[in-house]
Amino acid sequence: MKFLLAVSDFIVPMVIFGIVCFGVLKKVEVYDTFVKGAKDGFSTVLKIMPTLIGLMVAVGVLRASGFLDFLAGLMQQFTGKIGFPGELVPLTLVKMFSSSAATGLLLDVFKEFGTDSYIGLIASISMSCTETIFYTMSVYFMAAKVTRTRYTLAGALFASLAGLAASMVLAGGIC
Repeated sequence: MKFLLAVSDFIVPMVIFGIVCFGVLKKVEVYDTFVKGAKDGFSTVLKIMPTLIGLMVAVGVLRASGFLDFLAGLMQQFTGKIGFPGELVPLTLVKMFSSSAATGLLLDVFKEFGTDSYIGLIASISMSCTETIFYTMSVYFMAAKVTRTRYTLAGALFASLAGLAASMVLAGGIC
């Protein structure tokens, strides 16, 4: 285990060093290319900032209004029948929009139920195997100027559903 920890400390620096060496071998102006990429990245951040602010405000309003708790109460009857705790409905919904807001809800789940509880385990696993669907779609499609998303939303929702099912199985609730 100590070996893995020691190796993990060097992975990122070695990847960066490898990229720089490869660029030098290919006779690329590494620093100038880096600066140009950073400049392009900064302009992309400025372009997507209104979308990010809008998503953050929407999630904040839903959370502060109590709507998420209301929705959890309504869905608890259905989700309980399939083995998914109704208490995790707000976390699951918010995760589709904002990972940072979902992390705040995750900490609330940990405080109330504990990290090693069935609910805590499902919450932890589902946070790592689901995606911020609407955030990702809005940011990346806007940045790439994609207007026809085709089956992206359906596929992303299906993948998140599969991630939630996997989190229940891995937490030991469904065998």
